[in-house]
Amino acid sequence: MTSHIRLQLVAGAAALTSALLGGLVYVAGAVTGETSTSNAAARPGSSAPSGSALSETLQELEKSYDGRIGAVGIDLGTGRTVGYRADERFPFNSMFKVFACAAVLHKSRTSDPELMDKVVRWKPAEMAELTANSPETTEYTDTGMTPAQLCRAGITKSDGFAGNTLLKQISGPRGLTEFFREAGDGTSRLDRPEPRLTEWKPGEKRDTTTPAAAARTFTKLTTGKTLHTRDRARLVGWLKASLTGANRIRAGLPKDWTVGDKTGTGGARNYGTANDLAIVWTPRSNAPIVLSVFTNRNLNNTPHDDKVIASTANALAKALGRL
Repeated sequence: MTSHIRLQLVAGAAALTSALLGGLVYVAGAVTGETSTSNAAARPGSSAPSGSALSETLQELEKSYDGRIGAVGIDLGTGRTVGYRADERFPFNSMFKVFACAAVLHKSRTSDPELMDKVVRWKPAEMAELTANSPETTEYTDTGMTPAQLCRAGITKSDGFAGNTLLKQISGPRGLTEFFREAGDGTSRLDRPEPRLTEWKPGEKRDTTTPAAAARTFTKLTTGKTLHTRDRARLVGWLKASLTGANRIRAGLPKDWTVGDKTGTGGARNYGTANDLAIVWTPRSNAPIVLSVFTNRNLNNTPHDDKVIASTANALAKALGRL
């Protein structure tokens, strides 16, 4: 991947990035806040809780869950942002696949025009570590798959071997980290492929991001000009078709809201880490919101809890004035 990728943002996305960087107020190890511009307040008549109310809600949820929650919400219509533990590190887990797909789409558009349609082949032995977590690629071992098919499998089914194969198209984990940097994300990093990237313990920096960094970069990819219009639409289409997040962010929002998301799960042996990242459209607004939720247990060998992610998404939507 070239080190001279030219990445641009629409003015709205750039403003939101600035808001997330400078408009959040830190309170007792958590982070809550909103943009300071006059149009950043919740809509008139909204019953959105204050930043302190969001913090109290998530602190109580952490106590009952016996774990840690990191969360950020961005309203692209009002510019309002809210967050909690927004700058603390959490593992990517399978969430990296949406960013890997974006990097492959960008490479195809800028330097390798035929990349998305080239057939990638592999040997069965290459899948040894990931067979159980590769529901689609195992069916294509004889024929191979194109990067477009691998993106679909990686995002909609969180296919592990698909994610690793996509990384190979962009020079591995280092190539994805370079893509983050070119996109203006100085925080997110990928160091290892699956399944090792899920190995996490408190204080680990490898293969991590923060709720704020993930939300900023995801916003650029899904609403800005980092990707070509057609590539952006393709990426969002895969996110909307995701099958792995039904019990996470989607479960905490009304059924008539449209959600495109990418999950990540580290498993009980990795402190029950689990996360979800989504772009969401509500019936009464053309402007979407972005929700970023990360969780881990305080004790190892403890399973994750999807209900905590759903409850956090609901609290973020309320804090943004959408519920």
